[in-house]
Amino acid sequence: MSAMIEVQVTDVRQLTPVVREFSLTALDGALPGFSCGSHVQVVLPIEGRTLRNAYSLLSDPCESGVYRIAVRLQEASRGGSRYLHERVRVGDRLQIGVPSNLFALHSQARHHILVAGGIGITPFMAYLAELEAQGASFELHYAYRSGLTDAYASELRERLGERFHGYDAAAGQRLDCAELFNAKPLGSHLYVCGPQRLLDELKLLAEAQGWSAGRLHWEAFAAPEPGQPFTVELARSGQRLQVPGDHSLLEALEAVGVEVPNLCRGGVCGQCATRYQSGEVEHRDHYLDEQQRGEALMPCVSRGGCSGTLLLDL
Repeated sequence: MSAMIEVQVTDVRQLTPVVREFSLTALDGALPGFSCGSHVQVVLPIEGRTLRNAYSLLSDPCESGVYRIAVRLQEASRGGSRYLHERVRVGDRLQIGVPSNLFALHSQARHHILVAGGIGITPFMAYLAELEAQGASFELHYAYRSGLTDAYASELRERLGERFHGYDAAAGQRLDCAELFNAKPLGSHLYVCGPQRLLDELKLLAEAQGWSAGRLHWEAFAAPEPGQPFTVELARSGQRLQVPGDHSLLEALEAVGVEVPNLCRGGVCGQCATRYQSGEVEHRDHYLDEQQRGEALMPCVSRGGCSGTLLLDL
């Protein structure tokens, strides 16, 4: 991560037992402006290693001087969400990257259908500020579990009125994804942020309904899943690296000073695509097609096989 911003935590709010919101201000100068749908990477020093986790900015883009993020405490946390929940307090300093936007509003959409699952509500908080300012046509569908992942639900229900549609799993309510496509105006676009199963279902339904790929927009920040340790060799330097089971290949490269361009760190954006020359690859991304996977991998999520050495074109 080349450009870094030093920030201070100026407010912390515990929204639910597992969701905590942080307000961040710049220590020196002003924070860069951003557009709704943007995220930042937060640098987290954890027990001898450094994680760089991506979090959506939920602030109103018109607000100056503060970024707000919300973090869910993950049961299978690699340490990032636990660090933020248990150790970060008001007054602490953090490093973040400059905002990047992989999930922007479509400027030509006539109607916006926003679908959030749990903590996936965060990018839509900034969306709503922009859509309301534009007087745009939109609706929000928010699936959550009350008392656990319902951060902002009460606020949004009161604020949006009939444009808010909530689905509380604790009350047996379920989001019917097929209904989202019924009787929608021409020029509607659908945006989804949440669990991978929700994204997958909506993609299939959109295709079945004849929606063009350009009308479905999605985002998912998923931490890389652990796997078996493996060995990597860098073809240009001959350097060999051991990648532990709970480290991503991207993290292992960064730990020895090899910087690979990246944005999402979740196998979605394609920025970190890296060529490899030989070796077994366990592809876990949502970007490369089968042909591309024959010569490239996404080091943020993909792994090498444990039976041999993965040779990277680095």
